[in-house]
Amino acid sequence: MGDSGGSVVSVDVERISFGGKEHHIQTNHGSVSVAVYGDHDKPALVTYPDIALNHMSCFQGLLFCPEASSLLLHNFCIYHISPPGHELGAAPISSSSPVASVDELADQVSDVLDFFGLGPVMCLGVTAGAYILTLFAVCISSNTKYRERVLGLILVSPLCRTPSWTEWFHNKLMSNLLYYYGMCNMVKDSLLQRYFSKGVQGCSIVPESDIVQASRSFLDQRQSMNVWRFIHTINERHDLTESLKQLQCRTLIFVGQNSQFHAEAVHMTSKLDEGYSALIEVQGCGSVVTEEQPRAMLMPLECFLMGYGLCRPNQISCSPRSPLNPFCISPELLSPESMGVKLKPIKTRANLEV
Repeated sequence: MGDSGGSVVSVDVERISFGGKEHHIQTNHGSVSVAVYGDHDKPALVTYPDIALNHMSCFQGLLFCPEASSLLLHNFCIYHISPPGHELGAAPISSSSPVASVDELADQVSDVLDFFGLGPVMCLGVTAGAYILTLFAVCISSNTKYRERVLGLILVSPLCRTPSWTEWFHNKLMSNLLYYYGMCNMVKDSLLQRYFSKGVQGCSIVPESDIVQASRSFLDQRQSMNVWRFIHTINERHDLTESLKQLQCRTLIFVGQNSQFHAEAVHMTSKLDEGYSALIEVQGCGSVVTEEQPRAMLMPLECFLMGYGLCRPNQISCSPRSPLNPFCISPELLSPESMGVKLKPIKTRANLEV
């Protein structure tokens, strides 16, 4: 991974809630925006959103949920990395600037960690963002010196293979529309179908839900050519399947039952070490679970963090690599009717010390 680039300009952005501060960091592969929330002395949680989203449109639902906000902000300082040109108020990226590869975006993550002087971090990514953070973790895991830099991965509807023919063609169509027509209604509709289940998208007799209307409004604020660049980058991604066994961290995967990338999440889980990974399906939900059904993530997240000594029950010490220790799972979570959550069979390793 690359070394840190150097200069930084920090500005307060009033539109960022929770008192966050936005930093524009010059990395070895261009400028990247990072919105920071919380106490810098706490462990770091790094987030990366999906195509055409940023932290306000991808993680706002989760962090506006009081229980999740308390859980995450109490335990972490959150570093929201935006894809190039996706931050609030972003200007168009110069057409003379080369389009970054997925490897270069993963290098940017490393540069951000170097700039802030961060040690081991927890990572939370959604779909395309989950791919970038997984690639970063795989690269780190192959380097013995930095192997412990990623504490764990929390992935939402992740990608790990090259695009299927259907996805590649769909992305190519969106790219062409963005190039010639900008962020038109057809592109927005396509992206919203990518993010959400049909149940919240509305139809001729049922209006769009508030969350879909808010996302549509956020998409209006995106620079179309910046989105075009990220789509192009993700459409050229390479297969990580053979590299997944290199991961030296626990992995918690969420996927909406109605997500376009449901099969991708199942495939990824099947290739991970089953002792250190867990797949959680969220019923009646699309890809961006963080926005559509953030409450379904609460108890699994709490259980996952227990393995790191956070929210740890009295007198019990969980194995640091156990994904969801059975002693830490609330009985309600095991009920299929509970909050629309369905757990796939999970094998865990536990080391109890009384």
